[in-house]
Amino acid sequence: MPQVTLKNYLSLVKFSHTIFAMPFAVVGFLIALKTNHAPLEWSLFVKVLLCMLFARNSAMAFNRWADREFDKRNPRTFVREIPSGVISANAALFFVIGNCLLFVATTYFINPICFYLSPIALVVVLGYSLTKRFTPLCHIILGLGLSLAPIGAYLAVTGVFDMLPLYFSFAVLFWSSGFDIIYALQDEEFDRSQKLLSIPVVMGTRNAMRLSNLLHFLTGVFLIIPGIVGDFGLYYFIGSGIFCCLLFYQHTLVKHNDLTKVNLAFFTLNGIASVIFALFFILEFYFGNK
Repeated sequence: MPQVTLKNYLSLVKFSHTIFAMPFAVVGFLIALKTNHAPLEWSLFVKVLLCMLFARNSAMAFNRWADREFDKRNPRTFVREIPSGVISANAALFFVIGNCLLFVATTYFINPICFYLSPIALVVVLGYSLTKRFTPLCHIILGLGLSLAPIGAYLAVTGVFDMLPLYFSFAVLFWSSGFDIIYALQDEEFDRSQKLLSIPVVMGTRNAMRLSNLLHFLTGVFLIIPGIVGDFGLYYFIGSGIFCCLLFYQHTLVKHNDLTKVNLAFFTLNGIASVIFALFFILEFYFGNK
């Protein structure tokens, strides 16, 4: 087996895709500061980012470990690190366990409620990888895992639940579920041959895309609601508007009979949309309504 490098592990977990949900953790963190008039503690902020990193590393590596036999048979995924032999299955599992322990340990140094809820969070983000075997709602479970980012960051600051960050959690839930359905279009035939379940498998390409459209419409709704409830100003709504426009553009790129631009829609546009939204939220936090 070739020597395993850090680059191999970063590729295993698609580290660059951390950008999807990370900005919404920043949003949850800033909401907590704003609504509770709390001071910015950089050490706490770093702990929140580390929790996001460790949880996502655990989830992605476990997904690759759990799906290694399917990935080996799939022409699109057989070159991934585990089926290609770059990283052994045991090494990947050890990586999962290590990141899970680091996640729980980091929550311990945040506050009690984050620590007590950390095993539940891990069950959600790790459990997603097994759901495709028995339910087409696997995309929703993925969205649920990512949606923990804003409410988790809010809890890190306040130690209590509130509705405002939950609106953003719902936005992330619908957003990520919708783009995961688009991504799953690539494997519709393979999943069907392996008796795996997904929205494209049970609904077909056209209906799956319609459902993705609906989920992304709901994303927009749950971005508007907190803007009104939270009395956010112009910067917030500009950021939300750009985010929604990029979601709409995403759906113009992917056709039921042309999936060649799925990666552009899934990876590039979603990452750009998330970062832009977070940047405008930061502008709102510092220069918007007080």
